[in-house]
Amino acid sequence: MTPVDFSLLCNAALLLLAPVAVAIAAARPAAWRAIYLVSLVLTFTMAGSSIAFALSGAPASSEIFPLGIPWIGAHFREDMLSAVFLAVVNLGAAGASFYAIGYGKHEAAPGRVLPFYPLFIAAMNLVILSDDAFSFLLSWEFMSLTSWALVMAHHRSETNRHAGYVYIVMASFGTLALLLAFGLLAGPEGNYAFETMRGTAPAAAIGWLVLLLVLLGAGSKAGIVPLHVWLPLAHPAAPSHVSALMSGVMTKVAIYAVIRIIFDLAGAPEWWHGMVVLVLGGITAAIGVLHALMEHDLKRLLAYHTIENIGIIFIGLGLAMAFQANGMGAAAALSLTAALFHVFNHSLFKSLLFFGSGAVLNATGERDMEHLGGLIHRMPQTAFAFLIGCAAISALPPLNGFVSEWMTFQAILLSPSLPQWGLRLAVPATGALLALSAALAAACFVKAFGVSFLGRARSPAAARANETDIWSRTAMLIWAGLCLLFGLFPALAIDALGPAVQSLLNSRLPAQAEIPWFLLVPIAGSRSSYDGLLVFMFITASVLLSVAVIHLLASRAVRRGPIWDCGFPNPTPLAQYSAGSFAQPIRRVFGTLVFRAREKVAMPPPGDMAPAHFDVDIHDLAWEKIYVPVAAGIEFTAGRLNGLQFLTIRRYLTLVFLALVALLLVLAIWT
Repeated sequence: MTPVDFSLLCNAALLLLAPVAVAIAAARPAAWRAIYLVSLVLTFTMAGSSIAFALSGAPASSEIFPLGIPWIGAHFREDMLSAVFLAVVNLGAAGASFYAIGYGKHEAAPGRVLPFYPLFIAAMNLVILSDDAFSFLLSWEFMSLTSWALVMAHHRSETNRHAGYVYIVMASFGTLALLLAFGLLAGPEGNYAFETMRGTAPAAAIGWLVLLLVLLGAGSKAGIVPLHVWLPLAHPAAPSHVSALMSGVMTKVAIYAVIRIIFDLAGAPEWWHGMVVLVLGGITAAIGVLHALMEHDLKRLLAYHTIENIGIIFIGLGLAMAFQANGMGAAAALSLTAALFHVFNHSLFKSLLFFGSGAVLNATGERDMEHLGGLIHRMPQTAFAFLIGCAAISALPPLNGFVSEWMTFQAILLSPSLPQWGLRLAVPATGALLALSAALAAACFVKAFGVSFLGRARSPAAARANETDIWSRTAMLIWAGLCLLFGLFPALAIDALGPAVQSLLNSRLPAQAEIPWFLLVPIAGSRSSYDGLLVFMFITASVLLSVAVIHLLASRAVRRGPIWDCGFPNPTPLAQYSAGSFAQPIRRVFGTLVFRAREKVAMPPPGDMAPAHFDVDIHDLAWEKIYVPVAAGIEFTAGRLNGLQFLTIRRYLTLVFLALVALLLVLAIWT
């Protein structure tokens, strides 16, 4: 059996699992565990098959079924690039399924989640396996609809209904943009098979339109600024294991669409295409992390950090396009490898963090960090796993998030070799935005972990919290271990990504596993190198030595004294740093420009015993300046056109005649 046949067979089993889930949920509501267990087996098997295929270096395998567009059929193909993303999707889905075996018992409406869960996973896989425009768009829309159904699982909440509405509108807009992009690539002959598109390079003007449409279509699903407005609404609205899939996995399917079209189907990119993607990635990373810093809702904070990491990936893609356009194969391979490695790394640590937020939500019923605190005493294993995820997403060595961001910085340092002055200016500026994003990400997750898990409980719910179930804890600890594993031994993943990079750029990084002592040398040893294992050993030795010295030199007498109280002797949780106070200095630096932030203090007059109020007003300028005016314009136009449904037959015939004349005039001018 070929790899593509095996993947299609497993996805067929996932599709058949949906009606089984409907029957089981109706007959035995407690049988949700079986659905997640079967999903775990199928996705883990597909992940293993895809990894084996990527490591084998075998030629692509394809299948054609007599479905879809007549005379074309439905094409499915698994090559090196699709194998990488199939591994990412199915490994993330396996982790979410394992976590859900325990998490599912807390789900209030399992009948609204179970049928769509395997369909959502299958839809993401089918997008990656599709090898013609019709199959791709059909799978893409199927992915959007199933994920929308999961977002609407808790539909009685007005916030969730609003999130679902915004999401489905943005998803439909993205599908329309991709439809137009494929139409331009297919040309007047209608060659919708990807194999035919690869052999026909579009003209320069068409290439620019394709890039714009792909950024609108796939970029909106990924969450690039300013198309990000749906993401912090929809991702937190879904159940936590679905949030992990949407944030850690579905956004990577959108990245796959960008890479497949730009690097594979649309021909060689122009250098200024790379500059557009590069600058867009830098802005997305900075805006995403700044929004995350302002958030008090733990799941919304994680959703905004997805936007930041999508920006980091787009920086790598933009660098790869710029270097490829200038014939710098080694630098392009480094940039694309860094982007693909960050795709994988983000799927790991973002899934881990959403698992942790789900455990906190189940234990306390709270997502607001201002109502948490002290959970490290009540949920020590969850706190440990969440801390690993925080360190990984903050790009701290020796975890995996550091390696891919470090590789991206190494690619940025090669920019002086670029001949275009636009790129020479844009790349360092984007590097500064990337450095700012990395620093702010670390500050943000100091806030997220410190306010949520350290200090004293800020609410009775946090004080009563208990550790989550064994399945969820095991899933979190495994994913924390993977974050450490690929930080210590990144050569394992980088070498596995080599064939995919080679297939797109005709160049790849040298084999890293052959370098002694697990050293990572992406360019040359004289310029840069990294050894995660050595860093880990140094950190461990330093900690152990410090502990030994402290115990050796310290007095053994027991001394007790009051803890440091930040200047507030009253031991109340209100005296602790809050999420808002932690973000205040950064909000005052960036808030006026980025969020149009306003702080309002309502102080009662002397003698009035009423409490003072401090309010912060923060705006999403993309939503207010782009989407609200567009929505108002559509509503205005729809109101004016509403009268067309009340015309007489004579006026309808007149309109049809005028429309026919206008179309004939357009056709005459066009020909």
